[in-house]
Amino acid sequence: MPSHLRRLVIFTSVVVLFTLPRQLSADDAFQPMFNGKDLSGWALTNTPSETWSFQDDMLVCTGAPIGELRTEKMYQNFVMELEWRHMVPRGNAGIFVWADDITSRGVPFHRGVEVQVLENAYGNSKGHTTHGDIFPIHGATMTPVNGRGGSRAFPTENRSNPSPEWNHYRIECRDGEISLAVNGKVVTRGTDCVPRKGYICLESEGGVVHYRNVRIRELPSTDVKAAHVAIANRGYRSLYTGLNLDGWKAAGTDSHWQSKDWVLAFNGAADATGTLMTMESFKNIGFVVDVRLKGKSSRTLINSGSAETIDLSDPQIAPHLAPVGRWNRVESGIRNGKRWVTVNGHQVSMAETAAGDSPGAITLSPTGPVDFCNIYARSTDVAE
Repeated sequence: MPSHLRRLVIFTSVVVLFTLPRQLSADDAFQPMFNGKDLSGWALTNTPSETWSFQDDMLVCTGAPIGELRTEKMYQNFVMELEWRHMVPRGNAGIFVWADDITSRGVPFHRGVEVQVLENAYGNSKGHTTHGDIFPIHGATMTPVNGRGGSRAFPTENRSNPSPEWNHYRIECRDGEISLAVNGKVVTRGTDCVPRKGYICLESEGGVVHYRNVRIRELPSTDVKAAHVAIANRGYRSLYTGLNLDGWKAAGTDSHWQSKDWVLAFNGAADATGTLMTMESFKNIGFVVDVRLKGKSSRTLINSGSAETIDLSDPQIAPHLAPVGRWNRVESGIRNGKRWVTVNGHQVSMAETAAGDSPGAITLSPTGPVDFCNIYARSTDVAE
């Protein structure tokens, strides 16, 4: 080729190189999930701010109380990468995907699909490993790849590092399928997941754990059935810290009330004054309270700040209660000028409510030993 033509080709190539739009690399498409300063973009589902802090560009979880932190945004198809390390042997934590807005009845965890984060000293068994199990929890479903007869998917290799070494996870979620790469290699998979759109959660479960370089790359959305979408944010926030009785006041002494991690317990002593109420008042209050009766003589009243008092010994309610020792979920809200109440999903009341629903506190009034958990409330200017 003549020299003048070679120069023309080179010049044209340079012009094209500098005028074509730059294609995004895989790294460019990832977005950080934390800003390194605060929990912007995340909701403290049932853990207080004391549980989570930032140190040296790491998110530090104290492990107390047992509970979760979730994204404010729902995700369907995505790739999530992060590094984690446990700071104590046998540490336990997890990452939930496609989760509901609040935790499930009688447990401090969401319905969703969990990616296990266990420290090696926890040990392996026929039922679990410390190398990246994936499993559905509390009503979610999944078909495991490399299962052992249940719904849990087991890793094909043992690749995780012990405390205090770092581990890298790459979680890919696409159209109801999930895969996990541990330290650079895909080892665990699941298919047919339900839900397959929802929130992402980080779990606090007793041990100090560090997270860093937490980032996400969203993939194109696809059509998804309504039944495959997790429960979206209803505006609930937790009223119990899991650490103490902050935000509550007792009628008389509060010595009969105990903060037992994610459970708020009333001991039911003969001389006990069983009334505990929120210091905050709510308007158009909606709430969720999980209750575990611990004796046949136990009775619990829940007052929502309006004229409505929910008596769990009421003949309308008693048939819907779980056996003594098991958890019940009591929910209430206002719809079309009426306050509704459900117990374990069964509607037990629909009463007329005065316009605006007078502001008031949530009051728990048990007799006999009773446990409470998952105490959530919302207050809105307009009833649902």
